[in-house]
Amino acid sequence: MKGPTMTILDRIVEHKREELGGLMRETPLKSVQALADAAPPPRDLVAALRSKLGVALIAEVKRGSPSKGLLRPDLDVVSLALAYARHGAAAISVLTDERFFQGSLADLIRIRGALEGATPLLRKDFILHPYQVYQTRAAGADGLLLIAAVLSDEDLAELLSLTRALGMTALVEVRDQRELERVLPLSPRLVGANNRNLHDFSVNLESCLALRPLAPDAVCFVAESGIHSPADVKRLAVARVNAMLVGEALVTAPDVGAKVRELIGGGQN
Repeated sequence: MKGPTMTILDRIVEHKREELGGLMRETPLKSVQALADAAPPPRDLVAALRSKLGVALIAEVKRGSPSKGLLRPDLDVVSLALAYARHGAAAISVLTDERFFQGSLADLIRIRGALEGATPLLRKDFILHPYQVYQTRAAGADGLLLIAAVLSDEDLAELLSLTRALGMTALVEVRDQRELERVLPLSPRLVGANNRNLHDFSVNLESCLALRPLAPDAVCFVAESGIHSPADVKRLAVARVNAMLVGEALVTAPDVGAKVRELIGGGQN
């Protein structure tokens, strides 16, 4: 009898574990720890988000996705990140998974080198092991994504604690009330509600709106995925969502700067 069919998320996590083994053989943990120790101090991601009026924007540098393929063949990641910062993004997320999202940690390193000022960088990937946390700090990121759906309670607590110890901020991602209830006892500063179901990649903006009242005001609350228009942002603002993480709508926009301003404006009306 065949087992259950693997979801996209299952395949991503399986590959990520294989990839991690190779990385650790290539560059030992002690070497990555030394690079992390030598990195400049991280910026405060939560403070950057809370400093903005309305719904703060985490603008994502995203080359592609499993559901949409390559989003923009001519994408220059550094130019895109600079446009985000110039037009008012509070922070920039860089998707670094190679196999499924066509990104790389090299993208993040190049963007960090090009960005001036205090714009924080969030590494968005499938973080499963402490090695990746040190790797993230070594690359110059100020925060990283921790996905509750792919981590046990023990692993989530360990990775969150290490992220804090290195001075970074974790965006702890949840999909439903059960995951949020797992996460809140760990006192995260930043929680993201993903409107995208990572098992089948369907999107529903109602997901984050339903979860927002269940998180305390002390938590900086981020809506992730499925945000395309000022009307979407207005709904987030009414629901007291603090920030939004937007990738596809920005990457594919004919005028990126205008789209950034349009979305930021949608939460300030």
